[in-house]
Amino acid sequence: MYQWRKFEFFEEKAAGRGVPAEIAARVSCCSGGRGRVAVGCDDGTVGLLDRGFRLSYGFQAYASSVLFLQQLKQRNVLITVGDDDQPSSQSSAICLKVFDLDKVQEEGSSTTSPFCVQILRIFTKQFPLAKITSFVVLEEAPPILLIAIGLDNGSIYCIKGDIARERITRFMLQVEATSDGSTSPITGLGFRLEGQAHQLFAVTPSSVTLFSLHDHPPRRQTLDQIGCETNAVAMSDRMDLIIGRPEAVYFYEVDGRGPCWAFDGEKKFVGWFRGYLLCIIEDQRSRKNTLNVYDLKNRLIAHSMPVGDVSQLVSEWGYIILIMSDKKILCIGEKDMESKLDMLFKKNLYTVAINLVQSQQADPASTAEVLRKYGDHLYGKQEYDEAMSQYIHTIGHLEPSYVIQKFLDAKRIYNLTNYLEKLHDRGLASKDHTTLLLNCYTKLKDVEKLNHFIKDEDGVGEIKFDVETAIRVCRAAGYHEHAMFVAKKAGRHELYLKILLEDLGRYDEALQYISSLEANQAGLTVKEYGKILVEHRPAETVEILLRLCTDSGDRMTRRGSNSMHLLTIPSPMDFVNIFVHSPKYLMEFLEKYTKAVKDSSAQTEIHNTLLELYISKDLSFPSMSQENGSEELLIKERKGKEVANGYKSGPKEKGNLGKEDTNVAKDIVERQRKGLALLRSAWTSEMDDPLYDVDLALIICNANAFKDGLLFLYEKLKLFKEVISCYKQAHDHEGLIACCKKLGDSSQGGDPSLWGDLLKYFSELGEDCSKEVKEVLTYIEKEDVLPPIVVLETLSKNPCLTLSVVKDYIARKLEQESKLIEEDRKSIDKYQDETELMKREIEDLKTNAKVFQLSKCTTCTFTLDLPAVHFMCMHSFHLRCLGDNEKECPECAPEYRSVMEAKQKLEHNARDHDLFFRQLRGSKDGFSVVADYFSKGIVSKTAIPPENGR
Repeated sequence: MYQWRKFEFFEEKAAGRGVPAEIAARVSCCSGGRGRVAVGCDDGTVGLLDRGFRLSYGFQAYASSVLFLQQLKQRNVLITVGDDDQPSSQSSAICLKVFDLDKVQEEGSSTTSPFCVQILRIFTKQFPLAKITSFVVLEEAPPILLIAIGLDNGSIYCIKGDIARERITRFMLQVEATSDGSTSPITGLGFRLEGQAHQLFAVTPSSVTLFSLHDHPPRRQTLDQIGCETNAVAMSDRMDLIIGRPEAVYFYEVDGRGPCWAFDGEKKFVGWFRGYLLCIIEDQRSRKNTLNVYDLKNRLIAHSMPVGDVSQLVSEWGYIILIMSDKKILCIGEKDMESKLDMLFKKNLYTVAINLVQSQQADPASTAEVLRKYGDHLYGKQEYDEAMSQYIHTIGHLEPSYVIQKFLDAKRIYNLTNYLEKLHDRGLASKDHTTLLLNCYTKLKDVEKLNHFIKDEDGVGEIKFDVETAIRVCRAAGYHEHAMFVAKKAGRHELYLKILLEDLGRYDEALQYISSLEANQAGLTVKEYGKILVEHRPAETVEILLRLCTDSGDRMTRRGSNSMHLLTIPSPMDFVNIFVHSPKYLMEFLEKYTKAVKDSSAQTEIHNTLLELYISKDLSFPSMSQENGSEELLIKERKGKEVANGYKSGPKEKGNLGKEDTNVAKDIVERQRKGLALLRSAWTSEMDDPLYDVDLALIICNANAFKDGLLFLYEKLKLFKEVISCYKQAHDHEGLIACCKKLGDSSQGGDPSLWGDLLKYFSELGEDCSKEVKEVLTYIEKEDVLPPIVVLETLSKNPCLTLSVVKDYIARKLEQESKLIEEDRKSIDKYQDETELMKREIEDLKTNAKVFQLSKCTTCTFTLDLPAVHFMCMHSFHLRCLGDNEKECPECAPEYRSVMEAKQKLEHNARDHDLFFRQLRGSKDGFSVVADYFSKGIVSKTAIPPENGR
């Protein structure tokens, strides 16, 4: 026992206290529970003490003495066994009483007594009288109780049920007799619960017996042939039986004796308090009693102090309470954890401190703090390996930088590596920790550990570190394969490809990897690294893009429902930027795409891009520069040498340069041919709108002086004057005339005014263009575009033209004008004669009588009879033939109405200014339109509308 360390983990509380003076008799029993201590005395009284050991109240429970009592935990009930008045000579005075402490009845001004719920006689005819040596109560589901009463004859009386209502069952148990046939008294009892099974330990001075109460009848099992005396029996918190003998303390479980602890000395009292074993041991020499508090888990004595003659041992309020025979009370309380740890730290007993906090189930933070201090202690002693083993246990509670800083200073890279590995295993490592660990591996050149950390042995399992950090460190240290493994395992395809392309230059492998990805992932990676791939593997990259952007499900993995399938196909315009330095392959890619996909949603953008590629003259070709790069370099070197040596390059080099220029020119012509074909195919006569941006196409064509494209676009936009301007700028006279023939034909929807612009162009040309002017005059005369006077004024501006150019034209126009004048004179004479005739008729109607000589009705052709109606137009009718219309001649009425309608129409047209100007703009001769309006009296008569209300 001398090997067990002694500590003062307990201290005396409430020194100098004693049993209250109101309790005069000897204390025979006591029980703690529900915040009070109940004491029973040999005069039959029971007192209830509060936390200050003051008497709350007392009452007379029995007439003679109180033998045993126990407070229940679940209910505020007190169970007592005592010696009461003997009612008759046939029955015993020993009885069991149940007091309800919640129901207190007044018994005068100075005393109170709890309500006695039930009084039960223990001994009956079936249960003969004997001395009670032990008593224990087990609370089942309230109000059911199981009471065991041990007797001096080895019998145990059991009472089970609702004692308050006296709904009980009784049965008796008997321990095994000794070898000589005598019986031993029951010195201790203890209940044990295992699920629904109830078991009862019974201790005698010579045996330990276990009864299984769930069996019928209860099964008896003798666990040991040794026992103990009274008060040396207790139950642990694990429901193990504890008995104290002079040589040792024994623990018993259901299957027999368990561990034993060799504590010498007679055990006056044995108890259990919060995981501590309590023993009051009498020294065999000095006969003095000592209270020892044992921490069995940590093998230490938590407290030891001499005590006097102890009468009762009980625990309540977190204290160990000893009631002495002289009625003094000794109260011992456990110190707080911090005080105990400080005590251990001062003695450098860190191992004991760690065991203590772990055994008492302290919070993890407190345990980690103890481990940290122990680690600091070992670190100060330069025991780095042992210190690190303690620091590893603090992971999750201690800041890792605290430990890392220590081992960085000490340059203990192996210990630091171990700590960082554990940090990653727990999933608590940050990016900096991953960087540091990988740097440790690379400095140690420990490829095996690096493989284990990166590849996780079998290559499966969750990644326990920051992926980007691991890849960055591995790349920096030259461990590219490890970086690629991490990237692939984590699904970081962009990082995997970055290593392949930027670090290793394995372009073919990168292309194969992209081909193995899902379509959306492949698209993202190509967008990021497409420039590098196009630079080194252009043809293969174009093929991958075609599979991505077209519905090639057999080549590229595509997942998702059919309804969303089309949405997963990327647009080719998403990848245009990767061809920024390789426009030739962009052109190839878009050409192949347009052949494969006819109804792309990005068709307009694709055509715009293709037009820019086709029409631009400064397009560079990487393939040509690569092929000719070495040749150009040689030429430059030769030139430099020749200049240095005093002579110039020969015709061979000039021929090579000329050949290169020729190839470039041919490429420009071919591309512009494709551009014109695209302009036409994407805007056919059947289309209302083109499949490209017209404004952009015009800008591109104009910027690159692409005449054919401009002419096509101007013609489609009906910008005929711009078409003419193109020919004018090129001084293409034949083209000008041909264009005017095509665009100036009014019968085909053309603009005849173009001939006038053409004539003006030739007049301002300042050179002899008689042939072209004659041809133009032919079409001007045919379309009657300009008056002769305007033609003459226009052509007079060109000093190189002679009168012979317009001689025939003028002669024909004069002859034509003469004929028109003659026809107009004849018409004037005719209209004058008709007007004169009308005037005479009107005058005759006004001044002379009209004789109606018609004898027949114009309608029915029968002879006229009265009543008859005669009209001034010389038509006569029967009145009956006219019907209701007597005011106008039925024969002349339609003609009259047509004249009136024409007149109303003319008046309406006089107010329709838009119609007048439309006719004016649409006519070849605007003067004739104005004259026509004057001739019909439309313009000459101006009606002023009346004002409102007048």
